[in-house]
Amino acid sequence: MSGTTHHRSSHDAVAPSDVTDPLLWRLAYDVANAHQPDDNGHCHNLLCDGQEAPCQTMLNAERAMQLARGAAPAESRRPGAQDRSAAPGLSPRDTRTHRNAA
Repeated sequence: MSGTTHHRSSHDAVAPSDVTDPLLWRLAYDVANAHQPDDNGHCHNLLCDGQEAPCQTMLNAERAMQLARGAAPAESRRPGAQDRSAAPGLSPRDTRTHRNAA
């Protein structure tokens, strides 16, 4: 490993007091900082190739920052959210029966 020290923007940031996962929050903060929109409303990160802001990476970083603060995933908070453990079109019971038959 090299002796080079990298300064990241999260080193200067003060994490909110309700952060439960400081490492995730700091990593997501750095990703979000790297995907800020330019003056034309596009992501300035070279990997995004001028995508309209907010890019998908920025949205994922914002979600990770919320999760690092103990926020429940959006799908589990929605009323009537489906059970994602079942295959599409099958109830959880049908899925168990299908697995046992295989």
